[in-house]
Amino acid sequence: MTTSNVQAVTNVADSEQEGIFYQEQHNESALFEYAFNNQLPVLIKGPTGCGKTRFIEHMANKLNKPLYTVACHDDLTASDLVGRHLIGSDGTYWQDGPLTRAVREGGICYLDEVVEARKDTTVVLHPLADNRRILPIDRTGEMLEAHPDFMLVVSYNPGYQNLLKGMKPSTRQRFVAMRFDYPEAEIEQEILIKETGVEPRLAGRLIELAHALRRLEDNDLDEVASTRLLIYAAKMLKVGMKPLEVCRCCLAEPLTDDPQTIEALMEVARIYFDD
Repeated sequence: MTTSNVQAVTNVADSEQEGIFYQEQHNESALFEYAFNNQLPVLIKGPTGCGKTRFIEHMANKLNKPLYTVACHDDLTASDLVGRHLIGSDGTYWQDGPLTRAVREGGICYLDEVVEARKDTTVVLHPLADNRRILPIDRTGEMLEAHPDFMLVVSYNPGYQNLLKGMKPSTRQRFVAMRFDYPEAEIEQEILIKETGVEPRLAGRLIELAHALRRLEDNDLDEVASTRLLIYAAKMLKVGMKPLEVCRCCLAEPLTDDPQTIEALMEVARIYFDD
């Protein structure tokens, strides 16, 4: 991965950014703060689009800490996280990766879908995720002690787990774990209204449709209608797009490529929306 690509998947949250809306479901904010105050790493498990990343952004804003977000994938290397030597006009120089920057500065490093990263990459997390809180940098000979405000957060979707892409027990048991799911109907409707300004009547219908589609997961769909997709749909409805067109482009098409399944989903949508 090139340096520019590393920067593309790394984001530093502005600690003074406002307007990060997150709807509390249980006591997840308090649990996260307890973990932060006690220098404990956090693992967040939950399905696609249920608000894991939004929650981390919200907590970084609330705690007034910089946030480094890394989208994990098969080609992610340890160097992408830790750093590498680069060649510049004045010769060779070292550039910290997002994990190292968070360790030095005292920020939150968030590895999204961590099980997608290569196993040799996640090994570098072990000394940071236990009582040692250190990051060895072999290429510079440094042994960094984590800043008191450093926090390691990882997430993944247990629904994607298999024998090849599961988190090793030796890694998983180093974290405080939190399980997320799609919000209850009333909370999810409130999220849609606050995020998009859509009419409560339309938001309610979207939620009813989503729950109907989610009941199809075991029979027809690999994934279900996420809260993220519902927000997209609500935004489209808010600007006047026809409801069934919204259901097709924001719900049916993103959930499957099979034409017959798409039409079956649209039949369900017609129960709740009639143009």
